[in-house]
Amino acid sequence: MSPVLFNPAKDDAALLAQLHRTAFTDPWDKAAICELFAGPGVFVYFTQDGFVMARAAGGEAEILTLAVAMAARGRGLGRRLLQSAAAHAAPLGAQSMFLEVGTDNPAALALYAGLGFVRVGQRKAYYAASGADAWVMQVKLPLPPGEKFA
Repeated sequence: MSPVLFNPAKDDAALLAQLHRTAFTDPWDKAAICELFAGPGVFVYFTQDGFVMARAAGGEAEILTLAVAMAARGRGLGRRLLQSAAAHAAPLGAQSMFLEVGTDNPAALALYAGLGFVRVGQRKAYYAASGADAWVMQVKLPLPPGEKFA
């Protein structure tokens, strides 16, 4: 299933909160998701098994969260969600995309590196629940075409 653009005026953010609960030990609730949607340039691409929330402003895009249900991991959904977000952000003027990722999350680090993200910084003890550091990673947009990125 291809990711589709979430419409906060018609679609229920409770679906996103439920997906976030399946992916994280410290999930966002519906109110937190709705609060983020109130910000400028925020958008979401989703499927029944995951979503990516991002924002585009000032020539950059930021991945706010990427949530993929445990049962759906390892099948390329995270990659498709990120590609959808990048393809949406580029026409909005974003020339690069960045995110934070836990240094203790090898699967996510491999996903981002495989899409061309590179480490540009570090945030000490960024994740309160685990105390893990985060790497700030960035990639130039658009994402390169090719088999590796399909």
